[in-house]
Amino acid sequence: MPANDTDVIIAGAGPVGLMLAAELRLGGVRVVVLERSTDPTDQTRALGFTSRTIEVFDQRGLLPRFGGFGTIPIGHFGGLTLDYREVPGGSYGAAGVPQSLTSSILDEWGTELGADIRRGWTVTGFDADVDGVSVAVDSPDGPRRLRAAYLVGCDGGRSTVRKLAGIDFPGQDAVMELAFAEVDGIRVKPRPNGERVPGGLVLAFQQGADRFRVTYYERGVVPRPGTEPPSYPEVAAAWLRLTGEDISAGSPSWIGRFTDASRQAAEYRRGRVLLAGDAAHIHLPIGGQGMSTGLQDAVNLGWKLAAEIHGHAPDGLLDTYHSERHPVGARVIRNTLAQRILYVGGPEVAPIRDLVTELTAYADVRRHLINTVTGLTIRYDVGPGEHPLLGCRLPGLDLAAADGPTSTLRLLHRARGVVLVLDDGSGWAEAAAPWAERVDTVPARPADPDGAAAFAGAAALLVRPDGYVAWVGPPGTSPQHLADALLRWFGKPAVG
Repeated sequence: MPANDTDVIIAGAGPVGLMLAAELRLGGVRVVVLERSTDPTDQTRALGFTSRTIEVFDQRGLLPRFGGFGTIPIGHFGGLTLDYREVPGGSYGAAGVPQSLTSSILDEWGTELGADIRRGWTVTGFDADVDGVSVAVDSPDGPRRLRAAYLVGCDGGRSTVRKLAGIDFPGQDAVMELAFAEVDGIRVKPRPNGERVPGGLVLAFQQGADRFRVTYYERGVVPRPGTEPPSYPEVAAAWLRLTGEDISAGSPSWIGRFTDASRQAAEYRRGRVLLAGDAAHIHLPIGGQGMSTGLQDAVNLGWKLAAEIHGHAPDGLLDTYHSERHPVGARVIRNTLAQRILYVGGPEVAPIRDLVTELTAYADVRRHLINTVTGLTIRYDVGPGEHPLLGCRLPGLDLAAADGPTSTLRLLHRARGVVLVLDDGSGWAEAAAPWAERVDTVPARPADPDGAAAFAGAAALLVRPDGYVAWVGPPGTSPQHLADALLRWFGKPAVG
């Protein structure tokens, strides 16, 4: 058997590939990231991320690196205005954080952790066998081959890895396109949630004193083939037709376009090849869900793949990546298609828009729509149990521990499992001790009434490295049940 050059090869150094690389390094796995482009991009498709992704970054202690940012309290669903603060921890996401900054932070973090990020390296083929994957690459020094235990495609909607693996990418072709430009030297009416106009839809975000990002959909425009964006004169002419505002004297720093093409990989894993991010799912970018869904793919996959490589993953753990994340991706595609109808549909969808508007008078409907976009109510099937936290993300709550104040999110900085002991019962630490090299045991109490309410009915919790609650022990539960849950999610113990 040929020796491996590394444990995991990741194709693509966008935010998803970089996040996965860092997660794997936290799990003690060697990783090489191969990126076709020679320089990090300074272009920004995404201007923020969802409230769940804010929590994900907080779980890893990354928020201070962003230098502070605001959140957007008022957002929309398909153009219908909603106050996202109506749900605990809710917001329409981070305000004005360019994707280029997110990528730069993740690149720096991954490099600090020891990820090997190689730019100007293009994956051209691979051969997979029962023991690993041999990857053909065009490098700056010519053709190379690298071998690893696993290959992960984080290489975008036109993923080379997905195509070479022969993984189907079913869905629907584009029927509409939107164009956007970041422009200096103009001032236009801000339209952060979009504004329907007779010819289509327009959005405008102010990014500086005289810098705006303008986005538009012009009804009747047929999506053009290829990836070439429109010229700036075309953008300015369309903006004038739609809004009456003349931006022709502006200086664009970037022009792009996107469509409503919506597709999802039939398999997120085929043997030793996996997919994440846009390589696994594409959709209309609305609500900041695209990059956020991919980042959460990476956090779900990282600890599972690391456990598989270290040889202590329980049977079937790596397959839960597909079974957990594929339904999430499908729901994102479904909600963005629904929003498309409400958002850019013409007079023919007015009855639907009116009906949904009526329904938003009900609090449960508003909260459902808000949580659809935020991702805060994602719930995985982790086994039987009735507690409201079971299978859900552990919310950000302050804790009082023996060594001082902490929080649920701070406990996850090292990307390890956590046994959170909430009562004075004996036996929890002893049950978890054999897994001490993978799982931390933390006795703590909620520091405020919100925490007490969230943990009501729980004596102990088992939290996975991705922040989801895998097991809840009610008062009086035998510690053996905790040991069974640890065995299920973290494999055979290293000792005992």
